[in-house]
Amino acid sequence: MGVDERADTLLSWLQRVGESGFSERSFMVNAIESDLHRLRALDFAGVNQDINHIAGRLEYNLTKACLRYCLGQRFGFANPFQLFNSLDIEKQDTLRKATKYRMLYDVAMDLPSKNYAHDVLRKVLQDSLAAYLHEIQPSGHYYLQLKEMLSGASTSELRRRILVNMERARWRCRQSIPDGGKRIIVNIPAYHLYAYDGVSVLDMRVVCGTQKTKTPQLRSYVEWMEVNPQWIIPMSIIEHDVAHHAGDSAYFARNRYNIYERSTNKQMAVHAVSRQMLLSGNYRVAQEGGKGNSLGRIVFRFKNSHSVFLHDTSNPGAFNRQSRAVSHGCVRVSKPFELANFMLDNPDEWLLDRIRISMGLSPETEQGIDYIANHHEEDHKLISFVPIKPRVPLYIIYNTLWPDADGVLQTWPDVYGYDDVIWKHLQPYL
Repeated sequence: MGVDERADTLLSWLQRVGESGFSERSFMVNAIESDLHRLRALDFAGVNQDINHIAGRLEYNLTKACLRYCLGQRFGFANPFQLFNSLDIEKQDTLRKATKYRMLYDVAMDLPSKNYAHDVLRKVLQDSLAAYLHEIQPSGHYYLQLKEMLSGASTSELRRRILVNMERARWRCRQSIPDGGKRIIVNIPAYHLYAYDGVSVLDMRVVCGTQKTKTPQLRSYVEWMEVNPQWIIPMSIIEHDVAHHAGDSAYFARNRYNIYERSTNKQMAVHAVSRQMLLSGNYRVAQEGGKGNSLGRIVFRFKNSHSVFLHDTSNPGAFNRQSRAVSHGCVRVSKPFELANFMLDNPDEWLLDRIRISMGLSPETEQGIDYIANHHEEDHKLISFVPIKPRVPLYIIYNTLWPDADGVLQTWPDVYGYDDVIWKHLQPYL
């Protein structure tokens, strides 16, 4: 009756959506099964509907279920750009209407094209649907681990947490996290950094952004380090914390802040720069590098559009807090020298000692010890720029179920409430 094995192939996959935590009802499984049986058995007794009506309904349900299933399995059932990048208002107009939102998810990923539905239906017509359905299944180790965990979930809360993290694992990021090789993963809910070199794991506590200045999810490569960096203060901090101190020379001296004209890089006298001038964007405010700098003694730079980076801190006490969401968005690391050592590919001991000495740490080589003994403290800044070759992949993620340093899946708190956002979007499929 015009219904062939392609319908059976699709149905066989739809009948397994429960393994991923979804409801068969959301994919019209019962309706498809019933109508397939009636058409093939020519059994229309008691339904008061003719063959054309049932065939039309079956075609509609098969098409809708196919597109819904393929779209979700191939790209995810939720679009993280839409979910997260319309949460936090960055700017408002005079009527307090949002004119700009903070970009909280900035990961290059595959998204469906405008012609995706036509592409899927073309595969149906070409009889290549079976291969495509197999091809789009999430197959990463993390996803399969969660899927297995789902089958034994003992509480509704654990089941919910597994499902939202399975959804994260469906998102097809172009810079995917490999299972091996040198890499750095910062998991925001865990407030932890994991640095893998293929043999061992360096893990450390980190501080992330507050609720108002959330650390964005992103992927990049760490390309260089700066020792005793100058801190260029972001405009958002100037607006909220610095501008109202305009003209206060004692405040600027106490914090070792300097003001520079952007166009000429000329240092300005504090008393000559008004609040309006600071807010104009024509001037930058920078904190001198060295002891007491807000970035600490070393910063790890990577390309991104948020002006965030990994860095040391002048306030190590924050690492002892259980909730470590206190930064303006950057990630502060608790073991900065160890991370610097990890970044470098077979560094010589004198290079490491130059970094130690420049960071105010004790040297470990005879050359370094002799240098300390024969030079004044102001001459201890031996190195400022250190390239990282090869560059190290960096992943700043947000997963509330994620392995610890021993590879054991652990539950982490939903510190930014992102699980709730994903869960709400998944409701039509559950």
